[in-house]
Formats: sequence, structure tokens, C-alpha cells
Amino acid sequence: MINEKMAGLGKKRSVIREIFEYAKLRRAEIGAENVFDFSIGNPSVPTPKKVTDTMERLIKEKDPVMLHGYTSAQGDLAVRRAIAEHIESKFGFNANPDLIYMTCGAAASLTISLNALVNAGDEVIVLAPFFPEYRVFAEKAGASLIEVLCKESDFQIDFAALENAVTEKTKAIIVNSPNNPTGAVFSEETIIKLAFLLNKKQMEYGTEIYIISDEPYRELVYDVTVPYIPKYYDNTLVCYSYSKSLSLPGERIGYIFVSPNINNSTDVYAAVCGAGRALGFVCAPSLLQYTVGECADVLPDLTVYRKNRDLLSNSLTEYGYTVVPPDGAFYLFVKSPEEDANAFCERAKKYELLLVPSDDFGCKGYVRICYCVETKQIERALPKFKALIEEYK
Repeated sequence: MINEKMAGLGKKRSVIREIFEYAKLRRAEIGAENVFDFSIGNPSVPTPKKVTDTMERLIKEKDPVMLHGYTSAQGDLAVRRAIAEHIESKFGFNANPDLIYMTCGAAASLTISLNALVNAGDEVIVLAPFFPEYRVFAEKAGASLIEVLCKESDFQIDFAALENAVTEKTKAIIVNSPNNPTGAVFSEETIIKLAFLLNKKQMEYGTEIYIISDEPYRELVYDVTVPYIPKYYDNTLVCYSYSKSLSLPGERIGYIFVSPNINNSTDVYAAVCGAGRALGFVCAPSLLQYTVGECADVLPDLTVYRKNRDLLSNSLTEYGYTVVPPDGAFYLFVKSPEEDANAFCERAKKYELLLVPSDDFGCKGYVRICYCVETKQIERALPKFKALIEEYK
């Protein structure tokens, strides 16, 4: 017999992927210019020139055997040193390259971290709305997923709800800031309160509770600062991806950083290495390792994302939609004009507007709109959005 749970995951994609695939079919049927796909976070900003120049130079100049050969299982040491230096320079936080593990992007980082930490019967808390694959990752690691809904007024943490959710079985809490799908950024005040609560609960239960900080959108912020969580809470693992910041989602490169302030940090790092080994996530793509090692300080051009955010947010608000103001990432979280967000998304398809309902994000009644698209797509879609909301008036 096959693993029926895995077969089920294979037969039914995530809601995001289902709409993404539907968009491909519609483009083939009626033409790409007639489909307004806002489903998936595929960066539209070109990869920074330094990144492509670095890759080209490495291919031309580096010994092919070295360039395309195996690195150490945990990643090339020089690359890990470069990332450690970047962390120290940018955040003023001590980073040991021997506590950095190179990965195939954020999904691998999260999967490895969860498998490194979780034992049977443990619980992992997620702050809703949350990226739906967290459930898949946590449950595959053997944890029970505990959802805690953030305050809908600003999507900061509801600490009364969180305190009730933390038990002696809590092993970790996944923090995603800037957030997918809301674009919310947890303030410094929120992170300080979170650290205080978790430290209190660790003392109360005599356990270790880890923050897994999922940070693929860290660089994608607008006029706000994202607190660096290891500076506030010792038991933190950072899961970083270059997919969004360097527009490299198809290349799958990132890292795990185990804070040196974690109790028994070398043992935690050993568990990370062991989980990477057990899952087959060893030796992340070498060309990409060397590339990000030289481009760790490269920042994206957010001009287009900011323009798209303002255009879409302001226009939808003007039409009568209720919009959650995003401080980061490239998602707009919009209140559905009817209680059933799935029904609203189906109605939107009449206008070829492809939106993601929020149910699988752990928060009903909203839709997620990715604005990491060409500005002209938004401009052409605006009359469609206006006609759609008029149906509800």
C-alpha cells in the first residue's frame, strides 16, 4: 500500500497552486492578455543585475568541477561566512557560520527546522492568517498545528488568545513578518511582548519553546522596520529565502540560522544537520550558494511593488472594498463583500479575476491579491474589480 496521506496531498494541490494552474489553462484558452492572475507570489521585479552578472562570471571563470560539484552538506564555508558577516553588519547580531545551514529555499528551511525540533505529541503554533503549507510541513514533522487568529483590526498578535494556546506541549511558534497573506509587519512592541510571554511560559513549564522566524519577505517593506527576532528572543531559528528579495523563486536558495543564544545551540544545529540529512536536503545548489555568498547585501528595487500597492489599494478602497493596509511583502488582503470568500472568488472568475480565498489561511471572509505583477495588468484589471463590487451594491 502507498502512503494514502501523501497521495492525497499529491492529488489535491494547495488552493494557491490550483488557481495558478487554472490561470495557465485560461491563458491558453482566451489569451494571456485577457486573464488577470493575482494568485501566486511570483516576483515581477527583474533579478538584480549584480546577481545575474555574478552567476555569469562564476560560470565563465570558476573551475567547473568546483562550481558544479558538491559543497559540504551544510553549505560552503565561505558562503556561510559571508552570510554571517551580513547578519552581523545589518543587524548588529553575533552570527556564527557554523550555525548556518544552506537550504533549497524557505520551504526546505521550515521543513528541516520543524523536523529538527519536533517530537511525537508536540504542538506548533501558527498565527493566522498563515501560509497554508505550514500545516503540511508541521504535520509531516509529527506535530499538531495550533491556530491562533491575530486581531483583525491590525493583524498584530492577539496575546490573550496566544497565551491560552501555549501549553506544556508547545514546541515552536512560526512567526512570518512581513506576513503572507496580509502584508502586516509585527511591530517591535509586538515582538517584545511575544518574547516576554514565551519566556514566561518556558519558566512555567520547564520546557524550550522556539520561534521559527520565516523571513522570505524581510526586505520587502515600505517605510517600516522589521525587528530582528534573535535580538529579542534567544530560542530563535531564522528561516531565510532569497526567492523574493532577489527574484529567484525558481532557483530555491536560502538558509537556516540557529541563534548562538539558543540553549545548547550546537545540539540544535546538529539536529538541523541531521534533519537535512534525513530529508535529503543536503548540499544546496552550489552555483546559487556561491552567487548569494557574493550578493548577500544586494537589495531589491521596491519602486514597482510600492507603485502597485498604492494603485491597487487606493483604487479598491475607492470602489468600496475594505482593504487591510500592507506594510510589507506584495499581497493585498481584502475583505470579501460576501461572507463566503470562495463564492466571491468564483464570481470574480466571470471577469477573469483570479483571487485566492482566505479559508486555507486560517481566516475566513477575505481574499488575497498578489500585486507582484506588471502594473499594466493592474490598470487593465481595475474596471473589472469595479464592475465586480457593483454587483454587491
